[in-house]
Amino acid sequence: MGKATGFMELERENAVERDPLTRIKDWKEYSAPFSDEKMQRQGARCMDCGTPFCHIGMDIAGSTSGCPVYNLIPEWNDLVYKGKWKEALERLMKTNNFPEFTGRVCPAPCEGSCTVAISDPAVAIKNIERSIIDKGFENGWITPRIPEKRTGKTIAIVGSGPAGLAAADQLNQAGHSVTVYERSDRAGGLLMYGIPNMKLEKDVVQRRIDLLEEEGITFILNTEVGKDVTAEQLKEDYDSVILCIGSQVPRDLPIQGREYNGIHFAMDYLTNATKHLLDKTKTPNDSLNAKGKDVIIIGGGDTGADCVATAIRQGAKSVNQFAINPKLPIKRASTNEWPAYPQVFSLEYAHKEAKEKFGEDVRQYSIQTKAFITDGNDGVQALYTVDLETTQDEKGMISYEELSNTGEVWPTQLVIIAIGFVGPTQSILDQFGVKTERNRIDAEYGKFTTNVDGVFAAGDARRGQSLIVWAINEGREVAHAVDEYLMGKSKLPTVIAM
Repeated sequence: MGKATGFMELERENAVERDPLTRIKDWKEYSAPFSDEKMQRQGARCMDCGTPFCHIGMDIAGSTSGCPVYNLIPEWNDLVYKGKWKEALERLMKTNNFPEFTGRVCPAPCEGSCTVAISDPAVAIKNIERSIIDKGFENGWITPRIPEKRTGKTIAIVGSGPAGLAAADQLNQAGHSVTVYERSDRAGGLLMYGIPNMKLEKDVVQRRIDLLEEEGITFILNTEVGKDVTAEQLKEDYDSVILCIGSQVPRDLPIQGREYNGIHFAMDYLTNATKHLLDKTKTPNDSLNAKGKDVIIIGGGDTGADCVATAIRQGAKSVNQFAINPKLPIKRASTNEWPAYPQVFSLEYAHKEAKEKFGEDVRQYSIQTKAFITDGNDGVQALYTVDLETTQDEKGMISYEELSNTGEVWPTQLVIIAIGFVGPTQSILDQFGVKTERNRIDAEYGKFTTNVDGVFAAGDARRGQSLIVWAINEGREVAHAVDEYLMGKSKLPTVIAM
């Protein structure tokens, strides 16, 4: 695969990023795909490693390692190296319904498990993936695939995020009639409203939605299941129902002063920003606008970073991002061995922008918010924090201890809580009568069946908050399970041992 000595002769090259101080003036994507020449050089670095760990797709030490959609990475890298772009696209599309999404927003656990990464920078898998699919669209190789025959079976999918879209795509190609219900005004779920435009431009999402519609999938928007249409209606009108409703309930921070105005959840903040960007005629919600404000994001993950980038573009006076965990090491720790996902320090796109804008890294580590302080008119004016000391026992359990005399007051007029999600919306589950376990829909991976006949579940609602590649994996696998349920057997691909 690739050039036999490519990884020894060629260095890793990253995608070209626009200048941080320039790109924060707009909402366009911050990076560009590889040129053909660069893509071939990077494909050449993919060594003939015998056992390619890049697509093992499994959890190691609590983090995903390798590609959960089991992309045929060495194969399409080799084809790219040889200039066989269309063949590379065909191999890529065998396992991944939406490379244009994963090639932009996936954290690339494949690269952490790349064999080259044992001692050198990994093969630039993510950027090659994006370049292949972008070239496919540019050259007109991506065209509607209209199923030749229809089975007469009907399926309703609740939720149009990556899991729902992947399931819809697979089942439509199997010849079933698929209808996707989405409560928002645009399809795509978190792809549309939860990920900001500078990471994933919305015309990229809409392009795929339009293609799926051309292929025969029906999208019903502005329709909330459980309110505008009942669970009983869906079960009566369709041969099967798949719940891909995501893990939508945000984790709250119930501390003193939480009721003050100016404290919002990350998804509300990001959704409002994107809706205003897409619908210029709509009046923006000033309480969710960072312009001229001291902004504090509580939560050190990717969603928090997206909030940093959004606040900067809105014209925030200052931005800080709080993380409860300590700063990660520059290199892998001895307990974080390959092929586990590398838990190392990095500057994400948002942090590069913040550093250029404000002159320093805006992340604060080992810090915990203890209380919000009011301005006297029920609005937030500041918050109070303490520093933490983190310890880990021999079993890997982490504990936090507050350090005395470390209290600090931070001025803020906009606080964004980005500390994850606790589970799917319970009211929908109650209507369907499906059981839950640990705030997730109780449906075994591989079977995806709930306790209600004909009702299946996949994605974050079943798995818990996870990566886009796991959502696509579950969407593909639940499609196989539903196809088998309806037809007695399935020709759809599956990676689960039957």
